[in-house]
Amino acid sequence: MSGMNWTSIRPVYIYGPLNYNPVEEWFFHRLKAGRPIPIPNAGNQITQLGHVKDLATAFIKVLGNPKASKQVYNISGSKYVTFDGLAWACAKAGGFPEPEIIHYNPKDFDFGKKKAFPFRDQHFFASVEKASKDLGVTPEYDLLDGLTDSYNLDFDRGTFRKEADFTTDDMILGKKLVSV
Repeated sequence: MSGMNWTSIRPVYIYGPLNYNPVEEWFFHRLKAGRPIPIPNAGNQITQLGHVKDLATAFIKVLGNPKASKQVYNISGSKYVTFDGLAWACAKAGGFPEPEIIHYNPKDFDFGKKKAFPFRDQHFFASVEKASKDLGVTPEYDLLDGLTDSYNLDFDRGTFRKEADFTTDDMILGKKLVSV
């Protein structure tokens, strides 16, 4: 492999229409159904999302670019958001009222093989400065515009990837209702 040309593109979390892992869809399903949004722990975990079209632009800017040879680039939006902030942004993007957020301790539950939340329950973000400097990659979409794009061109048209599954939500809400 020595002498081979390569470039590594590392997206943080990808979102947007026709994305293979549409994390925002999880929020949209709950908002459309008028359900509370269960978020692990305090909801202040910081994360970062990059629009799928911005990722595609980064791939194009790498092709034939000598600066990109044997380099690693983080690709994502330039701003961070908390889990709670993401729930509010998804509500705004879809024209929903402010969501009811339910915080829970994931250690209190055994969800089996089901995934109760679409993100890692930790801070997860990366600098995109190198891609901006070397490749001129600057996100076209800010988070709200990108979520609105995703909602309008994907979810609202019924072209979402996964059907709603509220099984883990009901476990969380059932325990919250009992313990209150």
